[in-house]
Amino acid sequence: MDVEILSRIQFAFTIAFHYIYPPLSIGLGLCMVFMEGMYLRTGDVLYEDMTKFFTRIFALIFGIGVATGIVMEFEFGTNWAVYSKYVGDVFGSALAAEGIFAFALESGFLGVLLFGWNRVSKRVHFIATIMVTLGSMFSAIWIVVANSWQQTPAGYHIVGQGLEARAEITDFWAMVFNPSSVDRILHVWIGAFLAGSFLVISIAAYYIIKNRHMAFAKKAFGIGLTVALLSSYAQLFAGHRSAHVVAEYQPAKLAAMEGHFDSSSAAAMYLFGYIDTKNERTHGVAVPGALSFLTHFSFDAPVTGLKAFKPEDRPQALNIVFQSYHIMIAIGFALIALTTVGYILFRKKKLFEKRWLMHVFAWSVLLPQVANQVGWFTAETGRQPWVVYGLLRTSDALSEAVTANQVVFSLVLFTFVYTLLFALFIFLLNRKIQHGPGFKDSDDESEIHSPQLEGMAGNFSR
Repeated sequence: MDVEILSRIQFAFTIAFHYIYPPLSIGLGLCMVFMEGMYLRTGDVLYEDMTKFFTRIFALIFGIGVATGIVMEFEFGTNWAVYSKYVGDVFGSALAAEGIFAFALESGFLGVLLFGWNRVSKRVHFIATIMVTLGSMFSAIWIVVANSWQQTPAGYHIVGQGLEARAEITDFWAMVFNPSSVDRILHVWIGAFLAGSFLVISIAAYYIIKNRHMAFAKKAFGIGLTVALLSSYAQLFAGHRSAHVVAEYQPAKLAAMEGHFDSSSAAAMYLFGYIDTKNERTHGVAVPGALSFLTHFSFDAPVTGLKAFKPEDRPQALNIVFQSYHIMIAIGFALIALTTVGYILFRKKKLFEKRWLMHVFAWSVLLPQVANQVGWFTAETGRQPWVVYGLLRTSDALSEAVTANQVVFSLVLFTFVYTLLFALFIFLLNRKIQHGPGFKDSDDESEIHSPQLEGMAGNFSR
C-alpha cells in the first residue's frame, strides 16, 4: 500500500480508538448530574453512593481518553504536513478555544468532583459535577467545529498558491457556525448521551442479573433508561437534520450513502443491500422514492447521483460508506425500539422480571459505540477524495518526507500500545464493577460496607 492509504489507516485507527472514550465521558457526566441532583432533591444517600461509584468510572474513562487523544495532534505534523499548513489558522483557533474554554473548565473542576465529597458543600460539589460535564460538552463543540469546517468551509479566504496555499480566517463566527457545525454538534452530543446512558444501563442490568445491589441497580437503571429514551428519539430528528445538510452541501456523499447513481431519477432509500461498483448499480431492499421525499418532500423529485460527478471526485470506498451509514441507521432504530419497550415495562414495574431482556440491556452498551464509530466512518470516508471539501485533496495533504515503511512501523507500535491500553481499561472497569458501589444494600444482605469508601479519595484508590 502507498503512503496515503497507510496514513489514512493509521489516523483512522488512532481516532477510532480515542473516540470510544469522549462520548462515554460526556454521556456519563450527564447521568451523574441527574444522579447527584436527585441526591440534593431527596437526600437519599443511595443517589450519593451512585454518583460516587460512577465518578470512579468517569475518572478512568477521562484518563484513558486524554492519553489516547494526544497522538492525533502529532500525526497532523508527521503524516499530514501540507494539510496542517493549509488548515493551521482554522484549526489553531478552534483548538485553542477548546483548551481555554473547555478543557480548562473540565480539568479544573475534575479535582473537586473526584476528591471534594467531604471537603466542599453538597451544592458546590454538584456545581463541580455540572461544570465537568459542560466542559466535556464544550470540548466536543470545538472539535466538531474544526471537523465541520473541513466538511463545509466558511468564513475564510485562501492565501498563497500551490504548496504555500493556506486557509486564513476572515470571519471567526462564520467559521464557527459553518453550514454543518450546529447540526453535527447536536448529532455528536446525542450520540454521546446514548453511549454514557447505555453504560449506566449495562452495569445496572448486570447487577440485576447477578442479584447484587438491587436497590442501587434499579434506580440507576431508571436514570440511564430515561436519558437513553429521550436521546434515542432526539437522535432521529438530529440525524435527519444532519442528512439534509449533507444533501445540500455534499451531494456526492449523500449519493454514496444511499448508493444512488442516476441524477435524473427519483431516489430510493435502501433498508439494506450492497453497491455493484463495476456496473454502477445498487442491489438490496429499498423503499422507492423515499430518499427523494425526505430530501425534497416529493416521491418523484430527482436527487443528484454519483454519475453527476467525475470518477475522481466520487468517494472511492462506496460500499464502506453505504454499509457504515446503514448500520448506523439500523442501530438507531434498534435503540429506539429497545428503550421504548424497556420504558413501557419499567413503568408497569415488569421490566426487572424479564431476565432475557436484562441480558439484552447488559450487552446493549456496545450498540451506541458501534453507531458512533460507523457514523464517523460515514462522515469521513464519504468526504473523500477531499480532506477539505472542494479545496484540498487528501492525496495532496501528505507529508513528502514520510515513507510507507515508517508509517507501517508506527502503526504496528500504535496497535500494540493501544491494545494494551484497551486491555487495561477493560480490566480496571471490570474491577470497579465487580467491587460495586461499596455500601450495604438492604436488598442484598451479603454486601458488607467498607469504611474505606467513605471519602472520595478512598473510593478512587479502590
